[in-house]
Amino acid sequence: MKIIKERSKCIGCGSCAAVCEQYFEMADDGLADIKGGQMNGDNMELEVKGAGCAKEAAEICPVQIISIR
Repeated sequence: MKIIKERSKCIGCGSCAAVCEQYFEMADDGLADIKGGQMNGDNMELEVKGAGCAKEAAEICPVQIISIR
């Protein structure tokens, strides 16, 4: 399972980090990052065994740039 975030489209609202501190944090540039994630083009990705609260983060994101695959 993979958490994918289109970082270039992030608006920095912080909702993902607020509901899922396990996987998301706010970076110094004001945008959210996936903790331990790696950049793959414009996307930040992280392989996980279970998505947990990342599902809620994907649902609450106002610009819908987080996906779980």
